[in-house]
Amino acid sequence: MTSTELGCGYPREGAVLSDLIGRHVEREAINTLVTRARAGSSGALVLRGEAGIGKTALLEHASGVAAQSGFLVPSSSGSESESQFAFAGLHQLCGALLDRGTALPDPQRLALAVAFGEQRGDSPDRFLVGLATLNLLAEAAEATPILCVVDDVQWLDEASAQVFAFVARRISAERIAFVFAVREHATGERAPAAAAALEGMPEVHLRGLADHDARSLLDSVLVTPLDHRVLERVVAEACGNPMALLELPLSAQA
Repeated sequence: MTSTELGCGYPREGAVLSDLIGRHVEREAINTLVTRARAGSSGALVLRGEAGIGKTALLEHASGVAAQSGFLVPSSSGSESESQFAFAGLHQLCGALLDRGTALPDPQRLALAVAFGEQRGDSPDRFLVGLATLNLLAEAAEATPILCVVDDVQWLDEASAQVFAFVARRISAERIAFVFAVREHATGERAPAAAAALEGMPEVHLRGLADHDARSLLDSVLVTPLDHRVLERVVAEACGNPMALLELPLSAQA
């Protein structure tokens, strides 16, 4: 497909999809999670889907909704380059809360300090690190509700993923919620160890946008309308993947 075929239509530079077209069900699930946490009923939600399907956009929605409701929103994001460093992801999430660690029981405080390289010692017991993280968040949540946002779980180090899963399964009456995003692995492919740690939690599987939503998405970001036949070709080739819908016109004009 050439730029001539596209009729000079392409996404606006820096376009932001604030209304998350076609994601009403997913947004409602997130909004319910935040509302319940604010009322003292903690919970967790896992967003699963292929690359480019909109998981990160929904995490941004969750962060915005929670921040507007007065939540503290610590976050962590998995990285392939850090996946071999134990507790790297946990350190991202808890970094801003470490000043509260002095109130932890000594074994938990020591385990967390060793995990984060603040004190020397043998490899810390992950159970103690999990308890320390749970208590750290619970103490912070007494003053402000908390939404923990974790992206790209499949690339987290396994130790952090296990701690996040441990805490998410044990929060109950605290004003704490977790929302995770993980890339769906191919059928028959073994799930990465970090992603496997979340199995059994409440999930939302993101599917491709319906054709009418895909057309609305394109219409909302194009500088000029596409020729109808070209638009339909883009919609068909993208298979409902929002990232593909936005990138196909740009790649075609190159």
